[in-house]
Amino acid sequence: MTIASIPAQAAQRRGHLAMLTFSVLVAGSFPLGVRIAHLVDPLSLTALRFVLASIVVGAFTGLGPGLKGSDLKAPWRYVLLGGIFSVYFVLMFEALKTASSVSTAAIFTLTPILSAIFGYILLRQITTRWMTLALVVGGSGAVWVIFRGDLNALLRFDVGRGEIIFFTGCIAHAFYTPLVRRLNRGEHPAVFTLGTLIAGGIILLALSFRDLAVVDWAALPPIFWIGLAYLSISSTAITFFLVQYATLSLPSAKVMAYTYLTPSWVIVWELALGGGVPSPVILIGVAGTVLALFMLLQDR
Repeated sequence: MTIASIPAQAAQRRGHLAMLTFSVLVAGSFPLGVRIAHLVDPLSLTALRFVLASIVVGAFTGLGPGLKGSDLKAPWRYVLLGGIFSVYFVLMFEALKTASSVSTAAIFTLTPILSAIFGYILLRQITTRWMTLALVVGGSGAVWVIFRGDLNALLRFDVGRGEIIFFTGCIAHAFYTPLVRRLNRGEHPAVFTLGTLIAGGIILLALSFRDLAVVDWAALPPIFWIGLAYLSISSTAITFFLVQYATLSLPSAKVMAYTYLTPSWVIVWELALGGGVPSPVILIGVAGTVLALFMLLQDR
């Protein structure tokens, strides 16, 4: 081991820790999203989420790294990234109107496969045979959960409308991950996150301004405000930062590998919120996604 390799390995360890935290936080957005998705339309909900998250990240940036003139160069990068991630969040809330938290979390685990494809296209990141095998194992586990372990349902492609909508959003999410690394020009992760959130928030506010004006905010139940606070701070501001931090030191496929933990964490979240335990058949698929994570984290 060379001295030069030590800082790189330390950065990678921090990247792994960031994504482990990411997997816990992002999992919470599914059960909470199910409980509030029907209360406000997806565009308005996502717009509020981005605005509140921008305030949190803006405060952190001001107290921490601060803004430099170079950070404002090529603002089209933030517009592009903010627009892409807005698509993911809007489609997520639309999907959660009809899809369960566990099934959407399982679909989310398909993003490493898509991310590996986009990582090659944008960054020429090579996916090894071992990594390909791990992605196949994880994808198979996700498909098992999506179709509830029913081979006949798979052959009929009996999948719900919500699942299809969310898969479309996951394509946008998978494209976003390597694009961050491609477009970052040395900006601090917090600064890059802030630019992305502000740009996405402006786009969403422009599209949802009329809907926001007619919502009876006083009539919304407490669970909405609890869910919005969590989604804005933990599952948007913090996870945005964690993903952008990790992508600067880890390959895109390894970054997104941690999404394989999402169904497991969702089950824990559902139990904590008073939900039920999925059937043993579903848990088989969840176990497959966890196995894929451990495979992807090995250097082969």
